[in-house]
Amino acid sequence: MFSPPASMLREHYSTPEQQRETVTVGMWIFLATEVMLFGGLFTAFAVYRMYYTRGFDQGSAEMSILLGSINTAVLLTSSLTMALAIYSAAAGRLLRTYGLLLLTAVIGIAFLAIKFTEYYQHYQQHKVPGVWFESSSPDAGALQLFYVFYFAMTGLHAVHMSIGIALVVFYAFRTAAGRFSSEYYTPLEALGLYWHFVDIVWIFLFAIFYISGLHT
Repeated sequence: MFSPPASMLREHYSTPEQQRETVTVGMWIFLATEVMLFGGLFTAFAVYRMYYTRGFDQGSAEMSILLGSINTAVLLTSSLTMALAIYSAAAGRLLRTYGLLLLTAVIGIAFLAIKFTEYYQHYQQHKVPGVWFESSSPDAGALQLFYVFYFAMTGLHAVHMSIGIALVVFYAFRTAAGRFSSEYYTPLEALGLYWHFVDIVWIFLFAIFYISGLHT
């Protein structure tokens, strides 16, 4: 346990540097497709908000800024622990890497727990779009559209978070099995890029869903 492998260079790579660069470029290409996915949703949100400003501001004002702020702090903390895990792997401190990866996963689970607590509150308040939605506001239609974007975009983010947590746990146990060393930790770097991207997406979600309605 925690014994580094002799070599993790795959047969189709000439050098460890080539392998690392290829994996990194591949992850950036994947993240570019994710940017297009979320970018399309953010663009659609911006267009509809321009047309239905009052309803969208009302929806934002109904968000729990406290829970949203806590979740933002939670994710920023997880980015720190992920960065420290990769730093520890580069230094050959596999036991510390293992612990930091598990801590990152636990923090990610805490984020999802808070997020689903919010979802339950929206459910109790009859803010789930569709037959369960109720509002006496004159801008009820725009308000419901706001919640359509809210559940779609934060739900998609939660799916990405769940995948990230599963990968973090998986690589934590691979670390414990001695699959990485100070010479080879490329998969952890790629995972770190993914994790930081998901965290950055949440920053933008927090801005458009929670902050924009504070003035109302």
